[in-house]
Amino acid sequence: MKERKSLMRIAVIILSWLTLLFTGCAGNKPIRDIDYTAEYEKGLDAFNKKKYVKAQLLFNTVVIGASHTELGDDALYYFGESHYYAKEYLLAIAEYDRLIRKMPFSPFVEQARYRICKSYVILSPDYFRDQTYSEKALGKLQEFIDDYPTSEKIVEAQEDIKILRNKMSHKAYETGILYMKLEEYKSALLTFDQVTDLYYDTDYIDQTHLKIIECYIQRKEMDEARDHYDSNRKNIENIKMDDLVDEWFVRGEVFDRIELE
Repeated sequence: MKERKSLMRIAVIILSWLTLLFTGCAGNKPIRDIDYTAEYEKGLDAFNKKKYVKAQLLFNTVVIGASHTELGDDALYYFGESHYYAKEYLLAIAEYDRLIRKMPFSPFVEQARYRICKSYVILSPDYFRDQTYSEKALGKLQEFIDDYPTSEKIVEAQEDIKILRNKMSHKAYETGILYMKLEEYKSALLTFDQVTDLYYDTDYIDQTHLKIIECYIQRKEMDEARDHYDSNRKNIENIKMDDLVDEWFVRGEVFDRIELE
């Protein structure tokens, strides 16, 4: 339902743009007679009043007819901003990207690139859903940090990366748990390895090491379980489960803490 509403909204915007092309946002004047500076100022006024659809139409007029002037990058940037603040993030990304490609020396490029990052961060869904947007956000954020190491947005970008990595770690961890419930311990181990290899600095790393040991014991691979425990004992101690795991090895089986007590 949400996707349908979003598509309908986009269709309305596109129809409005087509109407603008034929009628002109500045009345019925030919394109060459439009005062683009005035259109741009009216666009800014509408934007500041949060009339984002109107601002989009006005900025688009300037983009179409005056992209070769000094107003070009300003209008294109605020065209993207109008979509961003209207929560039309994919459309915003498209316009920011157009600015970056067509006008790479614009002073708006750094902010446009950061807006693309934030758009993908906002589009990133809950951990149990497809994480394509999360992956795109991580890639864009890292590129931004690499290209603008002194940006005032660095701290926020790093925090977003931490949140996204934690989300993706959570997804991999829960996938491993699901395999364990199905008694598919080999598949669980492969999934938990993703957490330890890719998301070693996230909130789920300690619990993941515990589950790896559990999987090995369930598979009766006691040597592997012991090796993993010896190599990662600190992680088990962090969650205060070392006494329980010690007893697993004594009894040669996995059981809950309540049985230990």
